[in-house]
Amino acid sequence: MNIDHYIKIAEELSIKLKQVTDTIALLDEGATVPFISRYRKEVTGSLDEVQVAAIRDRAQQLRDLDKRREAILKSIQEQGKLTQELENKINSAETMSVLEDLYLPYKPKRRTKATIAKEKGLEPLATLIFEQGSIDLEEEAFKYISEEKEVFSIEDALQGARDIIAEWVNEHVELRKKMRTLFIEEGKFVSKVIPGKEQEAIKYKDYFDWSEPIKSAPSHRVLAMRRGEKELFLMLDSCPDEISAIGLMDRMILENEANSSVEQVKLAIRDCYKRLLKPSMETEVRLYTKKKADEDAIKVFTENLRQLLLAAPLGEKSVMAIDPGFRTGCKTVCLGPQGQLLSYDAIFPNEPQKRTAEAGATIKELVQKHQIEAIAIGNGTASRETEAFVKSLGLPKHVIITMVNESGASIYSASDVAREEFPDLDLTVRGAVSIGRRLMDPLAELVKIDAKSIGVGQYQHDVDQSALKNSLDDTVMSCVNGVGVEINTASKQLLTYVSGLGPVLAQNIVTYRTENGPFKSRAEIKKVPRLGEKAFEQAAGFLRIRNAKHPLDSSAVHPERYELVESMAKSLGAKVTDLMSSEELRSKIILKNYVSETVGLPTLQDIMEELSKPGRDPRETFEVFNFQEGVNEMSDLKVGMKLPGIVTNITKFGAFVDIGVHQDGLVHLSHLADKFINDPNEVVTVNQKVEVTVMEIDIARKRIGLSMKSDPFAERGKSKTKQESPAEAEGDLAAKLAMLKGKFR
Repeated sequence: MNIDHYIKIAEELSIKLKQVTDTIALLDEGATVPFISRYRKEVTGSLDEVQVAAIRDRAQQLRDLDKRREAILKSIQEQGKLTQELENKINSAETMSVLEDLYLPYKPKRRTKATIAKEKGLEPLATLIFEQGSIDLEEEAFKYISEEKEVFSIEDALQGARDIIAEWVNEHVELRKKMRTLFIEEGKFVSKVIPGKEQEAIKYKDYFDWSEPIKSAPSHRVLAMRRGEKELFLMLDSCPDEISAIGLMDRMILENEANSSVEQVKLAIRDCYKRLLKPSMETEVRLYTKKKADEDAIKVFTENLRQLLLAAPLGEKSVMAIDPGFRTGCKTVCLGPQGQLLSYDAIFPNEPQKRTAEAGATIKELVQKHQIEAIAIGNGTASRETEAFVKSLGLPKHVIITMVNESGASIYSASDVAREEFPDLDLTVRGAVSIGRRLMDPLAELVKIDAKSIGVGQYQHDVDQSALKNSLDDTVMSCVNGVGVEINTASKQLLTYVSGLGPVLAQNIVTYRTENGPFKSRAEIKKVPRLGEKAFEQAAGFLRIRNAKHPLDSSAVHPERYELVESMAKSLGAKVTDLMSSEELRSKIILKNYVSETVGLPTLQDIMEELSKPGRDPRETFEVFNFQEGVNEMSDLKVGMKLPGIVTNITKFGAFVDIGVHQDGLVHLSHLADKFINDPNEVVTVNQKVEVTVMEIDIARKRIGLSMKSDPFAERGKSKTKQESPAEAEGDLAAKLAMLKGKFR
C-alpha cells in the first residue's frame, strides 16, 4: 500500500500518520483488533477497537481499489490503448466508480447498437456529426449507404451514427460523475403497488403510493421498499426529474447553436439517457443506497447484539430451566453451577392436562434435590401461565424466578452444536438447557447460535451477508475478549472467538483439556497442539485460569508483563498477591519509574486498574425482573395502562418492548422520551428494564403502541412534529411487520 493511502486514512479518521502505519503493520502481522487495542496502546497511540477496525476496513478498501486499478491498466495495456494521460487518470482515481468510468470505453462489451454501427463503417459519420458543425447532413449521410453493409437509407446511416454518439456520451467520465451526483442529490424513490396485488401486499401498505428523496431515505424504508419489489408487490423507481437530467446532458455535450448536426446529437443524448445512462445510473444509485442502508441496518444490528451479549449474567448457580408449553407440557431441566445437565423431566401444569399437583410436587422435589437457586422460564407460549404457577408453589424465598428471552433457543436445539453436546436428548430438552444457560451466562450461550437468529436485527436476510457476518463476528469477538474467558470451562464455540484462536485451536484446547485435565497455568496453554507463540501472544491475556499458581493468570494482565508486576511488588518488599489485595501498596507505586521503550503509561495504568479488580466481570450485576401480574395476553391490555417491560430490539424508528403478552409493543422514536431525540440509543439499550404506557391496541393485526413519555397523551390532537414523517407516524407498518417476522423463537 502506497504512502498516499496511509495519509488518506489518517486524514479521514483524524489521527496521526504514525498511528495508521503502525496499526496496519500490526494487522498485517496477524494481530487481532481486540489484542491491538488492549495490549499495544503504546504502538497505536491508544486507539480503541472502533478506530483500529476502521483502519483495517479502510486499508482493505484501498487495497481492493489498487487491485482493480492494476487489472484495468493491464487490460488497457494489452489492447494497446494505454496512453500516459489515461494512465495518470487511472492512477489518480480515488473511488471505484471513477475507476470504472475511466475503464468503461475500453471494457470488453457484448455487441451493442454502437458496435454494430461501427462494423457498418459509420464511425466517421458519427465523428463528423459529434463535432456539431454546420454540414449538409443528408449529403454526408448518403455517402454511407451500402446494401452490402445493410445501410439502406440516409436514416439508417443517421441512426447508426446516433447509436455511436449515444455510447460516447454514456462513456463521458465527467458527465457520469455529475449525473451520479444529480441522481443522489435530486433523485426520488417512487414506490407504487402493482395493480391487483393490494390485498396480498397489505404489509407494504405504507408504500402503495410513496415518494421521498433518495438522499434522506432512512435505511429501514429503503430495505422495506426493495423487499416489496423483490416479492413482486411494489414497483420501485429511483431517478431524478427527467427534464433536469437531460438538461444537464445538453449543457455538457452541446457546443453550438441549433443546426442539423446539433439536432442529431440532441436525439442521441435523449436516446443515451433512456437506453444507457439512466439504467446505468439507477443501478449505481440502487447499489449505493443499498450499501448505505445495509451499513445502517448492520450498525443497528451489531449494537443490539453487543448489548444483548453483554447482558448481566446470573453467574455460577444451580438453575432450573423451564421451556413452557400447553399440549406438549413444560420441558424442565436442572443445571449445575457450570451449566452441566443434572436431570430433565416434563411437567403438565397448564391446559389441557392441568396436572398441577403432580407438576408442583416435581418442581419442589427437584429444587430440593439439586439445591436450585434460580428458575428460568422461557418467554414463549404459556410462559406467563407457567410463571404464575411456579410462583404459587411457595418455594423458598431465596429461589429467584425470572423470565428469559428464548429467541434462538429452538435454533440452537436443532444445531450441530446441540447435537454434539446432547446427542441422545430431544430437541425440546436441549432448548430448555439453552434457556437455563442463557440466564447463567448470556454471552457464553449466545455464541453458540447464529447471530442472525437471535432476534435483535432488522432485515438481517436482506442486507449484504458477507458484510453482516464480518460485523457480527467483530462484535462477538469484541464482547468475548472484553469479558474474558475461563479456559477450563469454556465451550469450543466461546473459545473460537478468543483473539488468535479460531475453530481449530479452540477444538485442540478442549481436546487437550479433556485428555489432561484442567489447565493449571497460562504457560501450559503452549502445550496445546498447533498453538504457537503468535497465537499464545494474541490469546493469553483474554484467557483466565481460576485458582492458578500464578495469581495473574486469573487477570487481564498479559503474561508478557508478569515480570514487570513482579518487579513492582519486589520494590515494595511484597508479593504480587499483596499488590492485588492492598490499595495502600498500589498507591506507593510511581508509574513513571516503570516507563520504558516498550511500556508506556497507558499500559501501566491498565495494569494498575486490573490489579485493583483482577478478573472481575465487567458486565452489570443481575437484577430480577417481573412482568405485571394479571396481564398475560393482548386482551388483558387497556389503553392508558402503565406496565413494566424489557427492551428486546432497537431500530432507527423506535424500540420494541416485551410487556409479557407474547407480542412485543413498539415505542416509536417520538415516544421514547419527553425531549426530542435523533437516535433511540440515546435513551434505551437492549435488555433495559423500562416502564411504558399502552397507547394503542390492535389485536387483529397484533400491534401494540407504547410510550415512555411521562405524559404520553398530552400531545394528542396537536399537529405532528418534524420528528415524524407520514410513514413513521403510522408506525412504519412494513418495517415493523418485517421486524416481527424476523424475530425467531
